[in-house]
Amino acid sequence: MPSSRTPSAPRPSRVERLARERVFQGYFAVDRHTLRHEQFQGGLGPKVTREIFERGHAVCVLPYDPATDQAVLIEQFRPGPFAAGDAEPWLIETVAGIIDAGESAEDVVRREAEEEAGLTLGRLEALTTQYMSPGGSSESIALFVGECDSAGVGGLHGLDHEGEDIRVFATPFAEAHAMALDGRIRNAMTALAILQTAAKRDALRKAWSAP
Repeated sequence: MPSSRTPSAPRPSRVERLARERVFQGYFAVDRHTLRHEQFQGGLGPKVTREIFERGHAVCVLPYDPATDQAVLIEQFRPGPFAAGDAEPWLIETVAGIIDAGESAEDVVRREAEEEAGLTLGRLEALTTQYMSPGGSSESIALFVGECDSAGVGGLHGLDHEGEDIRVFATPFAEAHAMALDGRIRNAMTALAILQTAAKRDALRKAWSAP
């Protein structure tokens, strides 16, 4: 991942790990880290202890039809917003999934597009890789846009044994972009994938329309 530091910024680099302990193991895991890190003013700072949510690394992909200029989105229940007391815990999102051992990000993108949206993706364009909640989770998410044919897209998808209940729909890209800007989309990786795709949209339509 490219560095976010400006050329003139100090460059701390030293981290001293004092302890790491697994304090919870369930569907996901939580590790307690005790460490000291170098500070911008120089020298090591005080000892800090943080619980970090460990769920592996993930991908998301925005299926995009260059012929019709449509994006394919999904909607599903999310327990996080429900636990936060959100009155509307069904979120509009992109296709996404966790990368298992031995899988590439591209493999997961294609598998999840079939499972969650019934789509076979064509060409893929990597957008960016980001940490969604770096203060408390080790998870990074690789974002892609994927070429698709949106004709006939719709219905309910997902794996029954995982309790998935996913509504799939196609929408004009301009409408997806508007939803990312006006707050109808409240999933950060989805909004970012749409905004990143918007910056590349004209070039993608030209490239993906070529034989």
